[in-house]
Formats: sequence, structure tokens, C-alpha cells
Amino acid sequence: MGFVVTIDGPAASGKSSVSRGLSKLLSVPWVSTGAFYRGLAYAALHSGIDLKDKVALTELAMSSEWRVVMTDEKTQVWFRNNDVTSEIGQEQVGNVASQISGYPEVRSSLLDSQRQCAFVGRGLVAEGRDCGTVVFPQAEVKIYLTASSEHRAQRRAQELGLNQQDLVAQQKQRDQQDSTRKVAPLQVPPDAMVVDTTEMTLEEVVKKIYAFAIERIRQ
Repeated sequence: MGFVVTIDGPAASGKSSVSRGLSKLLSVPWVSTGAFYRGLAYAALHSGIDLKDKVALTELAMSSEWRVVMTDEKTQVWFRNNDVTSEIGQEQVGNVASQISGYPEVRSSLLDSQRQCAFVGRGLVAEGRDCGTVVFPQAEVKIYLTASSEHRAQRRAQELGLNQQDLVAQQKQRDQQDSTRKVAPLQVPPDAMVVDTTEMTLEEVVKKIYAFAIERIRQ
């Protein structure tokens, strides 16, 4: 396994865009570990599975019904041989993903698949909500991105074409759910560099993190 850079943070803090930019500078693959939960949530919603049935969800997590694929531009999700990547970004899917990610059985069933992503190349940039605390606790570089609720809602509203005020309330609810769940709650990993992206451009964030990552990797 090569070096690992983890980028954690709440929804719409810029994790995917920053991870993509950083991976290009480092010339290594990147993966959104959240895509595993969104993919499973999508599969569950379209398979008629009871979202409270932990056994059924765990079985679906390990089935061949769906899969996650890393690409240069995005982390793809395929369901029954159809590319559903554009659909997993829906708020309904995100809310279900947040719900089922609180089940220890579900998290355990996806952990190995997430960690296997680090064996693809000489390194990996992994973004999500527990990459630096649970998935890759020994990562050489740990980053935690944050931003104001209003700024994050604005980003999501532009991406999805939804009302910004509605998204503020939804994101605060999801942040609360992710931060207070008993299993792998959203939190700042030990030794992580915290970056508030509210007043920063994407280029500025990537440049700052790249410099920090290079310094840590060379140590």
C-alpha cells in the first residue's frame, strides 16, 4: 500500500473538488468513501429493502448488485450494470446514506472495500467523513475541511438546483446526525490540518493542502 492522504469534513465543504485537484498534483488515484454509502443507499431504495433491516442491508452491501469504480474525475457507482453516479447525489439518497452509515454492521461490511482502494497505485487521496479516523487511521496526511453552513448550502444549491434555505436546514440536521452517531462520528482526526474553505478559492485550498501533504510525505 502506498501513502494515503485523507480529507474529511461535512457535506459540501469541498472535499470532492479538492480531492480531485490534489490527486492530479500528486499523480495518484482518489476515492470518495461516501460513494460506498450513497451507492448502498441507492441500491437499497431501488431494491425495496427495509432501511431498518440491518441484515438485509449488510447482505446487499456485499452483493454483486452494485459496485464502486474509481476514475480520474469522479467515484462512480454502478447498479445492476447501470451507471447511477449522477443520481446518488440526490438529497434523498444522501439522507438514507447518513441513516444507514450509523449501523455498525453496514460500516463493517464496506470497510474492506474502501481500504482496498489504497492498493491500486503508489498512493491514494481518500475523502469522506471518517477516512482519517476509521478507514485509514494510519494515513500519512490528514486534512479536515470545513465551511459555514450557508456557504455549503449555496454550493449544494448550485449543484442540485435546489432552494438554498431548505438545504441549510437539511445540512444542519445531517451534520447533527453524522456528528452524534455512536459509530464513526464525524470529527476532526488526530494530527489533521483543519482548513476553513469559506473564504478560499478551490485553487487556494488545493495549493495549501498540497504543500502540507508533500512536507508530511517526505518526512
